[in-house]
Amino acid sequence: MATTGTATGACPVHAGFDPFAPRYLADPYPELARLPAAFHATELGMWVLTRYADIDAVFRDPHTFSAAITQDPIFPLTEAARTELGPNFPLPKTMSNANPPVHTRIRRFNLQAFSARRTAVLEPMVRAAAEQLIDQLPGGEPFDLVAGLSYPLPAVMIFTLIGFPAEDTELLKSWCGNRMAFSWGHPTPAEQLDIAGNMRRYWDYCAQFVQTRIGEPRDDFTSDLARIHREDPEQLSELEITSVVYGLSFAGHETTTNLTSNAVRRLLENREQWDALCGDPSLIPNAVEEVLRFDTSVISWRRVTTKPVHIGGVDIPAGAKVLLLLGGTGRDAARFADPERFDMRREDAGRHLAFGKGVHFCLGAPLARMEARIVLELLTAAAPDLELVPDQCFDFPANVSFRGPQQLWLRRAPGSVDDPLRIGTQSKAVRPHPEESR
Repeated sequence: MATTGTATGACPVHAGFDPFAPRYLADPYPELARLPAAFHATELGMWVLTRYADIDAVFRDPHTFSAAITQDPIFPLTEAARTELGPNFPLPKTMSNANPPVHTRIRRFNLQAFSARRTAVLEPMVRAAAEQLIDQLPGGEPFDLVAGLSYPLPAVMIFTLIGFPAEDTELLKSWCGNRMAFSWGHPTPAEQLDIAGNMRRYWDYCAQFVQTRIGEPRDDFTSDLARIHREDPEQLSELEITSVVYGLSFAGHETTTNLTSNAVRRLLENREQWDALCGDPSLIPNAVEEVLRFDTSVISWRRVTTKPVHIGGVDIPAGAKVLLLLGGTGRDAARFADPERFDMRREDAGRHLAFGKGVHFCLGAPLARMEARIVLELLTAAAPDLELVPDQCFDFPANVSFRGPQQLWLRRAPGSVDDPLRIGTQSKAVRPHPEESR
């Protein structure tokens, strides 16, 4: 490991750390286990933190560790890409990349709109949509769970929550395209230009949609924000609503796609635990938490220091970009006993940092957990004989933050029936989640 400079207070330099390297993208965890608590990654121009306690402290101190760069491109944009984005970019900072007091004000309104009531109303819709998608999966041949279920389900659900018309779903998904590469990857100049065009079209769509909801509110998340704006435009501007809708419609489905795919993969790799879920669905909620700890959907996040700070045994100057390796926190032996073992019965699995912590704790965490739980309930009830297609190679998108297999090939165990899964027709037999049976 190419690390130098180990004196107390002096930041070690790790010249070889490359989160875009094929080996790291395929499986970052062996390297995460070898990394020091803090170091400077010369190729990225960032300070990197890897330990649970340090990253937990960062999340708890938004004044020292600003969220301002969270969604900024890691690498500079070309002039052509900046021009293609148009005058609305960079977007106003509203949620994940905003600091108090702006973040405090806008999050308060989002919490009102993203209420427990609205999430609860979505649950039967999530279940029905999942049943419909699973009904279309073949029973007698291998199928890709990402294409067939874990990608389309969260996209449809977050668009429904926002209020986008169902007939626009495919168009909106096409505009999302390779958007994660724009801010969290290393796109070529040609790729930057192409993605920038789609981002501008997506923004224009969101801006027109918000205008429509302000004039004609309905029963959806955007309309809730629109009503707040109509009562007091100075408290929540139309531009801020558009920025919230624009950001949520992307983050709300990419991360949940990864969570669902990672969950099915890890449980099937640990066959005895999958079989246990098939017999006792009350174990599913904690299994989801263990997946978030063991193989998080968001493997890193970013901050920038507002003043000099000593953390992880090193001194980091003001204005320094900081990469928080969330993947390392879930495997930190100082926080979790036997961290390399996947154990869905782990009592403290829910102490992971996959959704962040503090003022920026993920607003969509309840929806993501609910979607993953429903998928596991349906699959384990109707297809307990599912297994991973042997010897498949998993490909992951080349970016520093979002991690999930781009394909996940499954099949029924040899000797099973060749009929389609037909999980939708069997869903009435799915035992309810303990919270639902009270």
